[in-house]
Amino acid sequence: MTAVRRYPVLVALVVAALFMVLPFAIVAINAVKSPAEYSSNGPLSLPHGFYLDGLKDFWQRVDYGQKLVNSILISGSVAIGAAVLSVLNAYAIGIGRVRGRTWVLAFFVLANMLPQEALVYPVYYLCKQAGLYDTRLSVIIVFTVVQAAFGTYLLSSVLGQFPREIIEAARIDGANKWQVLWRIVVPVSRPTIGVLLVFFFIWTWNEFLLPLVMLISNDNQTVSVALGVLQGQRLMDATMTNAAALLGVLPAIVFFLVFQRTLTRGIAVGAVK
Repeated sequence: MTAVRRYPVLVALVVAALFMVLPFAIVAINAVKSPAEYSSNGPLSLPHGFYLDGLKDFWQRVDYGQKLVNSILISGSVAIGAAVLSVLNAYAIGIGRVRGRTWVLAFFVLANMLPQEALVYPVYYLCKQAGLYDTRLSVIIVFTVVQAAFGTYLLSSVLGQFPREIIEAARIDGANKWQVLWRIVVPVSRPTIGVLLVFFFIWTWNEFLLPLVMLISNDNQTVSVALGVLQGQRLMDATMTNAAALLGVLPAIVFFLVFQRTLTRGIAVGAVK
């Protein structure tokens, strides 16, 4: 009780970390159990050995390697494209001071608040007419625009506070607008852009509804769609379901851990500002 009273924030962080780690640990434990062991001992017991047939069966059943390539390609392309588009939009709104700046930002906020269910039919119809239906490019374009709406709103507020003296000094030295953007604004805003890249990748990786509607062929589907479709067919037992969940979330966790320093640095820089 004394430790709780002295360090309430630390205790709260430890409890929150346990609540976040515990579900992943349970999934990982059950992914390496045999169906018989799961049925006899339950989901909370430790495995007596490593039963990898569930992982192998799921990998082969859904062609996980191809789904993984599709998810990485789509998520990476969206993260890069949305970050670039956000920088261009925010540069024009935050530093360029376009007319009606408040209304433009309100439009981006409204676009970001729209539920995906409202976008399904218009996006489906437009992609059908443009010949992009059932292609990875269609999903990349849609999510690049969707994610860029949030990125534009966030970066506009950041670049709106950008020191005008630095920009004026660069223009006096002969730098044009593009040089100011790529040589001054982008390097200074790199931590914030790095945070957006991480968020865009993870958000796109977890998307399900639009990829489910837009990608109907097996060769173009993502990991999340493959998980949902296979579970809907009721072809998996409990251990294979946990194996599928582990393979579905593990790449996103690895990506987050690799770019953890970028995320921490960006948040720290924003807090200092």
